Amino acid sequence: MPHTEYSCENPTFVSIVVPFYNEGSAVDCFYPALVNVLDRIPTVSFEIICIDDGSSDDTLTRLRALAARDQRLHVIELSRNFGKEAALTAGIDAARGDAVIPIDADLQDPPELIADLIASWQKGADVVLARRSNRSADSLAKRTTSELFYRLHNRLSTIQIPDNVGDFRLMNRAAVDALKMLPERQRFMKGLFSWIGFKTITLDYTRPARVAGTTKFSGWRLWNLAIEGITSFSTAPLKVWTYIGGIFALVTLVYGLAIVARTLIYGVDVPGYASLLVAILFFGSLQLISVGILGEYLGRIYIESKGRPTYLIRANYGGDREP
Repeated sequence: MPHTEYSCENPTFVSIVVPFYNEGSAVDCFYPALVNVLDRIPTVSFEIICIDDGSSDDTLTRLRALAARDQRLHVIELSRNFGKEAALTAGIDAARGDAVIPIDADLQDPPELIADLIASWQKGADVVLARRSNRSADSLAKRTTSELFYRLHNRLSTIQIPDNVGDFRLMNRAAVDALKMLPERQRFMKGLFSWIGFKTITLDYTRPARVAGTTKFSGWRLWNLAIEGITSFSTAPLKVWTYIGGIFALVTLVYGLAIVARTLIYGVDVPGYASLLVAILFFGSLQLISVGILGEYLGRIYIESKGRPTYLIRANYGGDREP
């Protein structure tokens, strides 16, 4: 990927935010690749904020060793595994830069694009998105389910999430401060990024393969994340049951009138039980589904009402953030 040259009159400070969870095998690949890019941008100073999200391998040990050698690197150790959304929130809250760039540690978000993100920001954009124009490195199942999620979410929600855009992006300080004003605990970051708005441009890149380790998002976790996204930014699943109920009430009324007319014309007969059993099971299933959807929204209200913090920090390491 070609490197974009740019210049600025005043020194600029940029925060790189990197969540880690059991990425010990990727640390030694990610860090030199990132630093190699940052060192080629001499007009910008950087801090690298690494969030250890309760890793059970040697991720934290490796990050602390790097922080002892590089004063730009700050490590935040969370008290347990809170999930990527919470870890990303912790890093953004701690970022002090004029701009913030979240990036994954598996190098599927290429650090080489950072220079282009900064160049576009300095030309006047508040937010610069990195869009995956080619995802051939991902499995067919992952590409297909991702596409279906974006289509479903954008059809149901008034907040549109750009297709094939992950967390990798640049946000200026105004956008970051706006994001930090959003108080919800159950955080769907892609939706929150889109909700704040601001002047946005998009850069395309080809998504490479993961350099080490395996993805931490199983099919079940991705499914739950999709539900989180839809229930966070749309009430359509609640509204649809009003229409479903109305339609079946009308069908029931018509069917009831037909039975009355048949009885008046042909007299009373004894119908079979099969159709009755099917009807009971069908409508019972609809009721359970509707109760489940209500439960998703009530559960969110319940969690938000507790007011628990999104994350807890056990310790900070590196630079002026040593405990």
